[in-house]
Amino acid sequence: MFAQLTRWFRRAPAAAETPGARAEQLARRYLEKKGFRFLVANHRTRFGEVDLVMEEGSTVVFVEVKARTRTDYGRPEEFVTASKQARVAKAALDFVKARGLADRPLRFDVVGLSGEEIAHLPNAFVPEPGRYLY
Repeated sequence: MFAQLTRWFRRAPAAAETPGARAEQLARRYLEKKGFRFLVANHRTRFGEVDLVMEEGSTVVFVEVKARTRTDYGRPEEFVTASKQARVAKAALDFVKARGLADRPLRFDVVGLSGEEIAHLPNAFVPEPGRYLY
């Protein structure tokens, strides 16, 4: 009985301890070393989430971070599906509207992490024009 109770009440890992959060931290440090400026992490809306929002010069860069321990079935960056791209685009639109950034250039990047390897794909996808208006 005591063992079952301790399993039920075991502390869940904090957000900063999850593999996804660690991958986002690594991606953020990598991009900052490349000259990007950090704006926001994990911008969530009812439409979706953007892992990182960075700035490169005057361009606002929305970054999707994907991590995989193995690449048997493909590289991490290959797992950003069309539906995921749509959710990121909708969350990005919310971010742009909330902060009045409609006049700034926007870009969507993907950072893939596999083991010690980091792959940065600038301008990885371009949302369909006019589709994400709400």
